[in-house]
Amino acid sequence: MKLFNKLFSIALIFFVSTMFATSQFAEIQNFTPRDKDGLNVFETPKDNSAPYTGRQIRIGGAFALQMQSISQKNDIAITDSTGLIELGSDFNLPTANLFIDVQLADGVRLNLDLYLASNHHHETWVKGGYLQIDKLDFISKGFLGSLMDYTTIKVGQMENNYGDAHFRRSDNGAAFMNPFVGNLIMDAFVTEIGAEVYYQNSGFIGMLGFANAKLNQSVTSPETTTPAILAKVGYDKQINDDFRLRITGSVYHTAQARSIYLYHGDRTGSRFYNVIQSVGEDASYKAGRYAPSFKSKVTAMMFNNLIKYKGLELFSTFEMTTGGDGVSNDKDMAWTQFASELLYRFGTDDNLYGGIKYNMASGDDKNAIDETVSIDRIEAGLGWFMTRNILTKVIYVNQNYTDFAPTSSYAGANFNGITLEAVISF
Repeated sequence: MKLFNKLFSIALIFFVSTMFATSQFAEIQNFTPRDKDGLNVFETPKDNSAPYTGRQIRIGGAFALQMQSISQKNDIAITDSTGLIELGSDFNLPTANLFIDVQLADGVRLNLDLYLASNHHHETWVKGGYLQIDKLDFISKGFLGSLMDYTTIKVGQMENNYGDAHFRRSDNGAAFMNPFVGNLIMDAFVTEIGAEVYYQNSGFIGMLGFANAKLNQSVTSPETTTPAILAKVGYDKQINDDFRLRITGSVYHTAQARSIYLYHGDRTGSRFYNVIQSVGEDASYKAGRYAPSFKSKVTAMMFNNLIKYKGLELFSTFEMTTGGDGVSNDKDMAWTQFASELLYRFGTDDNLYGGIKYNMASGDDKNAIDETVSIDRIEAGLGWFMTRNILTKVIYVNQNYTDFAPTSSYAGANFNGITLEAVISF
């Protein structure tokens, strides 16, 4: 048996190595690069420029390693069994993703993403996968060709395209597109089974989709959940060589659900490890972010803009969300969020940048002093693209919690400090 295991391991290594050698640079149609060329790419490009030369397989990956030096406090006295855990300065658990993209036919490709290791789950598991259709030639050559020149169809269990902020967030080891370290305080990210149809033409962007509003799939309790509806409309145009403008509005709505995962959907864990975490509390995965207690229904609207002039870049988010708490006669709750990033990219091929990000969220919370609470964060940092596939960052973060009840671990809470992050993506 030991000999068999060794032979199997050698064969597996040889097989994987061969795949990397032959397919890692395979040309995939309408593909978003995962290196520096993917910066500020949002929806999948609709260029139809890559020729179909038969079935192709592309293997990619992303790795992130952090060194964190953050201090924290709140208004609860620290004892052996209460208060916040003690933080030091050291490395966090590295995180990694694996990407598999397959060109199955002309205009038809498959995506499969895996999480190899994360803050929350240390084992490997599938994030999701989808089929992307940009041509209908598998029905007949040129079928609806004039329409499909501008249309894309995605079907599967996939990252919902609600808002633009999820394109710039860190997704476990895939932290290359995030110029900072943290994601939004209210981090709208979820993978659900559904379909999305896109239309892109002359800068106009339109998307209409639906999902089954479930993170964990099940056929039980069918009366407790209704489908979620997603929509996005916007305009994205490179006005001239120096100036680009993008403006979008998005909505996510579900009228009935067993639980709302829109702000609970990231199972990989926070990018700030163990902050504002009480002694004995197993909640590191949500440290530093906040998920409103929506349980039964939700309507969320997000508005984003990207204004880029030469090396200067402004990306902003404004979000309004309402939903039911699932208890207390399904009391309605409301939250708003604002975030803005200001960057300046410079150096050879814009390989350096500096910037600042402000993020504030406020709304209803059962642990509030006067029904509403607020959380604000400032991140400031520098980044260096050592190559097109290697990025290093250093950021300073300061986050405050206001108006939480005295018994909450968030009462008078603050964390601040420095995080260094190295990211490789290909």
